Amino acid sequence: MIDILWYCYLAFLAIAAIAILITGYKETLGKLDFVFSVITWIGLFGYVTNTQILTPLVWKFVFVIGLLWDVYFSFKKFNEEVNDDEDTPQSIKLTIIGITVIFLMGPLYFGIFNYAFK
Repeated sequence: MIDILWYCYLAFLAIAAIAILITGYKETLGKLDFVFSVITWIGLFGYVTNTQILTPLVWKFVFVIGLLWDVYFSFKKFNEEVNDDEDTPQSIKLTIIGITVIFLMGPLYFGIFNYAFK
């Protein structure tokens, strides 16, 4: 049962990456985010399918750099999108993006962590 959930999550991330590719980011940071997304997806794919792709040392770097990048990019993008909303306090905005990042990206980095460090 757990394997099915992982495969569903992999499919969800792949669909999201394809949607981003189709709609396209016009700025350099968006393109860089897409590259990070593809690399982290490959790591999660290796974890879920129990296939050795590259070395664990590479995935350790991917885990750290990808996690830092996703946190930075998520907060940056969120602040750009809700900048016009003056009614909602900043603390509530940050809480919403924090919870969203944890629930959507948490399983990804859980899998990459296990793939790199175990």
